[in-house]
Amino acid sequence: MKIAFPLLVIGLLVTAGVRSTCLAIDNGSTLRPAAEEVHFAPLVTEANLVVEFTFESVKAYEDPFNDIMVDAVFTDPSGVKRRVPAFWAGGSSWRVRYASSITGMHRFQTECSDTGNAELHGVRGSLTVTPYTGENPLFRRGALRVADDGRHFAHADGTPFFWLGDTWWMGLVKRLRWPQDFQELAADRRDKGFTVIQLVAGLYPDMPAFDERGLGDEGLPWEKGFERIRPEFFDAADKRITHLVEQGLVPCILGTWGYYLPWMGTEKMKQHWRYIIARWGALPVVWTAAGEQAMPWYLSGSKETETVLLRREWNEVIRHIRATDPFHRLLTTHPRNNARDELLDPVLLDFEMQQTGHGQPTEHHAAKALEAWNRPPFVPVISGESRYEALEIKAMPGAKEVREAFWAHLLNSGCAGHTYGVNGVWQVNLPDQRFGKSPGGFDWGGTPWREAMNLPGSTQLGIGKAFLLTLAWHQLAPDTVAFKNAVSAASNAEGTLALAYTTGGQTVLADLGKLSGSLSARWFDPVSGAEVAVPGKPFPATGSREFTPPGPNAAGEGDWVLLLRGK
Repeated sequence: MKIAFPLLVIGLLVTAGVRSTCLAIDNGSTLRPAAEEVHFAPLVTEANLVVEFTFESVKAYEDPFNDIMVDAVFTDPSGVKRRVPAFWAGGSSWRVRYASSITGMHRFQTECSDTGNAELHGVRGSLTVTPYTGENPLFRRGALRVADDGRHFAHADGTPFFWLGDTWWMGLVKRLRWPQDFQELAADRRDKGFTVIQLVAGLYPDMPAFDERGLGDEGLPWEKGFERIRPEFFDAADKRITHLVEQGLVPCILGTWGYYLPWMGTEKMKQHWRYIIARWGALPVVWTAAGEQAMPWYLSGSKETETVLLRREWNEVIRHIRATDPFHRLLTTHPRNNARDELLDPVLLDFEMQQTGHGQPTEHHAAKALEAWNRPPFVPVISGESRYEALEIKAMPGAKEVREAFWAHLLNSGCAGHTYGVNGVWQVNLPDQRFGKSPGGFDWGGTPWREAMNLPGSTQLGIGKAFLLTLAWHQLAPDTVAFKNAVSAASNAEGTLALAYTTGGQTVLADLGKLSGSLSARWFDPVSGAEVAVPGKPFPATGSREFTPPGPNAAGEGDWVLLLRGK
């Protein structure tokens, strides 16, 4: 069901009377009235909803995007100040977007690098924030943060949040038509239980810069040569990003693919990220600095040298993102393997995002998860790119392989979440227009996006998430002690909840002495969601016991999840 809410409250610009008691001197001789004091009419909005203020400059600039910089410094009712960047909206317009969970009066004053521009510098305004009255969980509970245990995600109010992501790298291209196609895909993912959509802000993978396959509804995000941003691209992208939020889906925005940085230069990449933050930072988003951040251009002739440069320069860009974002949205990066290996200072990242391989065996996914879980500093861990369903590689992954990677990594990484991907959606194939080859010569396949949307893997991961939400999943940690013959396992600290995953119908040996209470046991079918009780319950939390899956699952395959619960 669609959740409607007023996403933007638009500020109304008014001017005060001329300050008649103040005169300015022009050329040392002529007296003229000082500039008018410009301010906004007071506004009222609800907590976490976005307010947009538009500022029109009378003074013209030859290159407004590069010539000046505008911020608005907001002071909340507790006295905390936040410097919110404005974005150039084209022509002589700049806009500021702001949101807050704190009720009461908020005041702002603009600061412009051209301090003589009275329409952009020193403009004052205020708004009153009242409690949110809608039903959208992203506004009612707030944007995402790291949970208090440091290992999972939560809303701002502490409500646990399970990350079930979908991969739409090219979700802003015009091949995925707005509104019909984009909204259809968003509704499908929402209804299946997805909570996060990972997509790139126009500087896409698997193509060179300014490739026509990256065209959005209003062209490309930058002018050729990266001289200046194109606001038209982002105006169109606004509709898509805000629609995801409207559906209760968190946009996880990758600013670019990593290899664009040497082409643009570090300072221009900082400009790119400042613009993204100004556009979308007031929304409940998650930032991912870049895709495959330290991977050089596919055809680079100096990959080792370029990797060193990318790790160093992206480190600086991520520092810039941290310093520029006044809303402190969660920040990570998308890696070749581990996010924390893609830069020099890994503590800049809020959580570990891994890429665990499209063709790697299931045990590899489990091992990578456990490795990241045990690596200090301890943070939430997810696989942000795993086996893509229907990816046309030597051994094409199907629903079984996708499902196995999900459970193998999830339980061994503490159940913070997982991202799904399907070939055809991430690059937006059409029936008569497949994406085609990447610069390295790979053609990942031609499955059209709508057909890919309906492949069974996405449904089965949604079933898995629904099962986990019936449990205290946010209290789980990997368990390498209590189970043998399981691919992955997790339990809570009290020993009253445990899960173990097996892929080939193997008997799982459980050391019940590591658990507590009077234990019940059930097998969960990760294909259908059906549960089968283990005969002979309850079991005392002593000794060891073998648990054998009840036969093939609903797909005729051998993977099951063992659930043990203590009273």
